[in-house]
Amino acid sequence: MTQVGVLLPQNFRLLSLAAILDVFDTVNGFYKKDGIEAPFNISLITFGDTYYNFSKHPRINLEGTGQLGLVLVPSFASPDIKDCINANSGYITWLNKQYAGGAEIATFCTGAFLLAASGLLNGKTATTHVDACSAFSTAFPLVHLKPDKTVTQDGRLFTSGGATSTFHLLLHLLQLHCGKDMAIKVAKIFAIDMDRVTQSYFSTFQPVRNHNDSIVASAQEKIENNYQDVATIEEMIKDIPSSRRNIVRRFKQVIGMTPIEYLQQTRIEAAKKLLEQTAQQMTEVIYNSGYNDPKAFRKVFRKSVGMTPTQYRDKFQPK
Repeated sequence: MTQVGVLLPQNFRLLSLAAILDVFDTVNGFYKKDGIEAPFNISLITFGDTYYNFSKHPRINLEGTGQLGLVLVPSFASPDIKDCINANSGYITWLNKQYAGGAEIATFCTGAFLLAASGLLNGKTATTHVDACSAFSTAFPLVHLKPDKTVTQDGRLFTSGGATSTFHLLLHLLQLHCGKDMAIKVAKIFAIDMDRVTQSYFSTFQPVRNHNDSIVASAQEKIENNYQDVATIEEMIKDIPSSRRNIVRRFKQVIGMTPIEYLQQTRIEAAKKLLEQTAQQMTEVIYNSGYNDPKAFRKVFRKSVGMTPTQYRDKFQPK
């Protein structure tokens, strides 16, 4: 029987925790129904004054836990991930100790931030909620972040993307611990599409705004107001009182991407909205989002979003 510890951190997301417990309880139920010992012994791990009443599962304070086989970290509900990490810093040394003792550690959605703060993900592959990837990369540059991935595994460390990607990581863990047949059985019970391996098409381009660099802010405004017409950096910055080299350097430092990359993301986001919200022909969508070359547009769109423009429209436009 695998000893499983599910963290109850400050500001955890209830949906994430409920999904984890529901899936593991369901699997245990299948085994018990067949007269077989349940594969998982689940405990809720707390730190400090964290409290949440789940009467079905024992609640154990951090200091009272022994060596676990599997540690699960749910996602955070707070938008301020830095504050969440600080509030849950007491778990960091414990996570390192559990990993050193042989535990597998799986994080769900933004739970990856806490694992990354422990240093265990340095030099390893990970993912997180697609809209949190920029903040994650800035905070943890030594982690090999894969924003498009639904699930990652690097040795005994596992991460998942946003929201429903939780179920895909749970299926992955079940397949490792209980076999493929059980994973398929659970997928059918919870109506999970086992084939989804990317989350790119769920992303929304959310430019950094909370900075005090007026030069960069001017460049952002010019790109966003003129993305259909500008094509070169020179066109974008011609009225900004600074050199090209200085603008590019500061833009990259503040925003995390070059002005050209910012222009591309702005155009792709505009194209996605047109595909979602209008009945425009594809040639109109291409032109109105700032592209003149249909082939180039489709190549960039697929690379950024993970599917073709037509597939995106079919998936997200209301019927």
